[in-house]
Amino acid sequence: MTRSGPDLEGLGRGSSANLIGSAVMAGTTFALTFAVTRGLSREQAGLFFAATSVFVLASNLGQLGTNTALVYFVSRARSLGTPERISRYVRTAMGPVLVTAILTALVFFIWAGPIGALITPGHGDTTAAYLRSLALFIPLAGVENILLAASRGLGTMRPSVLVEQVGRSTVQLMLVVAAIMLSSQEALGWAWAAAYLPAAVWAVMWWRRLAARELRRSRVDRSAPLAGDVDRAAPTTHLEARIAAAEAPSSPGPADSQSLGREFWRFSGPRALASVGQVTMQRLDIILVAAISGAVSAAIYTAATRFVVVGQMANRAISTAVQPRLSHALARGDVVETNHLYRVSTGWLMLLTWPLYLTLIVYGDDLLSLFGPGYATGREVLVILAGSMLWATACGMVDMVLNMGGRTTWNLANVFIALSVNLTLDLWLIPKIGLLGAAIGWAAAIVVSNLVALLQVSVVLGLHPFGRSTVLAVVLPTVCYGAIPVAVGAVIGAGFAHLLVGLGLGTIAYAGCLTRWRQPLELGALIAVRRRGRGRAAPTS
Repeated sequence: MTRSGPDLEGLGRGSSANLIGSAVMAGTTFALTFAVTRGLSREQAGLFFAATSVFVLASNLGQLGTNTALVYFVSRARSLGTPERISRYVRTAMGPVLVTAILTALVFFIWAGPIGALITPGHGDTTAAYLRSLALFIPLAGVENILLAASRGLGTMRPSVLVEQVGRSTVQLMLVVAAIMLSSQEALGWAWAAAYLPAAVWAVMWWRRLAARELRRSRVDRSAPLAGDVDRAAPTTHLEARIAAAEAPSSPGPADSQSLGREFWRFSGPRALASVGQVTMQRLDIILVAAISGAVSAAIYTAATRFVVVGQMANRAISTAVQPRLSHALARGDVVETNHLYRVSTGWLMLLTWPLYLTLIVYGDDLLSLFGPGYATGREVLVILAGSMLWATACGMVDMVLNMGGRTTWNLANVFIALSVNLTLDLWLIPKIGLLGAAIGWAAAIVVSNLVALLQVSVVLGLHPFGRSTVLAVVLPTVCYGAIPVAVGAVIGAGFAHLLVGLGLGTIAYAGCLTRWRQPLELGALIAVRRRGRGRAAPTS
């Protein structure tokens, strides 16, 4: 597989960097949840989690789907030899996003009282104070996310890792812990949101440097054209032909700018609605549980779902790295390379996340008890959601494959089918069985959305994630983190001794299995961190 080797090494480097960043972000996210649940009462923690969930919903609404669109168009501008359009794509996204983010912030600031009373009945004043402080930082979150997405389109993961995953999450944790130690609940909302200010400033500075470097590189390439530039292959797919036609080098004029904007927003529009639907499925449950079952139930539900979110960060680490490479392969119409990237990355994703999800299923009670008395009642939530995530990760980054293949409207339809399932089950089950109903609704949505998308990708695009690597990625974690811990529990009984011995033996066995089957799993590419030349020419060092 020599033709895919370089791409896999680049993917491995990007994934390794993202895994480090995701590990830091997962640790800070868990630590923040731990600090809030230990430092506040369950009722106070539930109010805080409900308010921050509203912030996440609002800030994602303001993104208008530009995160995926910028990676899509920026990476294609580089692949098709039109780097002069990169800054124009960023400007095309920035204006509407800022306007939307500011308007959203104003709505939440002005109507914080009614919104707070709606989502946390009986505690509207406390939630409203949180919402007013959080609303002011929605535009900053928009700026940060746009520029980090554009940097990923340029093929570098470093800004996203250092600014968002390491920098913002660490600062956020420190500020929240400080507010809790000062016993200042009023300052807690400010502390949580203030981390977006330095993150946005850092993202602006980093993007300006990257954009200037990309412009210099493109000028050097044009002054000394390579043979590959002369003999560049003609478009081989309808998607590539459409992108190439929209991005053919020309003098940028008003008509060209309008065409570029229409192409960008035609892609972004469905993705904007889809992203809102996806975040709604992740965050609306918390808000609905708080509104229907109370703040205490919301705190327990949030604590349980934080473990699942840790696994999603590993998903994001690999998907963020593979996204521009999938876009590049699809732009060339290279189905073989696209399918190889899809299968290998799915195997990596399962190897990283299945140990976590299986551990949550086996040791849910012990892990939830870390948050304090009463939180272990969320064990059923943990088991249901962890089980649904086993299925989701086995499907791989199927939504991204659809998006990078230009099928954003399909992805939109899938998201709204899943959202309909989620909301229907939530509104039916939460009043009857509380937070367990929310878990069933979210799990059903996860299963449905991935199943539908997998069928679409397989039938229409001829892609699927299943192969020898994915079979191994199912068997090895199941044996090491499922069968072995269960056997240990049968011998020594429940408790933390069971957890320590079971995880210890399982991890030792897992390390041995990964070493034994390293080659078919292509783990050498995942851990490849050798530095290579940054330009298109051959490495110089």
